[in-house]
Amino acid sequence: QVQLVESGGGLVQAGGSLRLSCAASGSIFRSKDMGWYRQAPGKRRELVAGIARSGSTNYSGSVKGRFTISRDNAKNTVYLQMNSLKPEDTAVYYCAAGSIVVLVSHVDYWGQGTQVTVSS
Repeated sequence: QVQLVESGGGLVQAGGSLRLSCAASGSIFRSKDMGWYRQAPGKRRELVAGIARSGSTNYSGSVKGRFTISRDNAKNTVYLQMNSLKPEDTAVYYCAAGSIVVLVSHVDYWGQGTQVTVSS
């Protein structure tokens, strides 16, 4: 199983911004939809955003208007731009790849996770 490589997590104050990156192998990137999930302490993993190979995007209602997902086909990389961060966004963020990435049962690959902490 090919690993998805995430980067960009860290500590930021409320109202600040972070940009997460996920680098995938070409075989995964060209054949799968990509997305991001997150898991906060004591909570189950939830979808944050997804992007299809067509470029069509989906967002959780809690992040819509603040987060933007995009993909760079030349770099086999998906990004999550996070603006206006809130303490409630604190979680481990996981890159995901699947045939239908917004459906967890169709996620085929997971990244190792990157910690995002938002202080108030």
